[in-house]
Amino acid sequence: QVQLVESGGGLVQAGGSLTLSCAASGRTFGTYAMGWFRQAPGKEREFVATINWSGGSTYYVDSVKGRFTISRDYAKNTVYLQMNSLKPEDTAVYYCAAPRSPFTSSPYTNDDYYYWGQGTQVTVSS
Repeated sequence: QVQLVESGGGLVQAGGSLTLSCAASGRTFGTYAMGWFRQAPGKEREFVATINWSGGSTYYVDSVKGRFTISRDYAKNTVYLQMNSLKPEDTAVYYCAAPRSPFTSSPYTNDDYYYWGQGTQVTVSS
């Protein structure tokens, strides 16, 4: 059974940093793109970042470019989201996700993903 488990969320002041982790089990995701999404209260879940299967290509939503970095550790089957210069508008539940198939290219939408974690809360105070 495939599981994605996020951790690392919490409460941080504006300008601070957090690193989220997403540990995968039940399947090796070394040939899968991986992504991070977030959902703020009253809003739809939105794409945040993705990293391709080789780790050589990343893509971010404009609002986090230059502040967030997605990376992966193949040995640990884990994906990370380093978040710096956090803003109150970054407050949301953050989810990691993986597509149904390996080598999926340019997965930027909710519909591109099949496996989802349970989410971890990030709260940024002003």
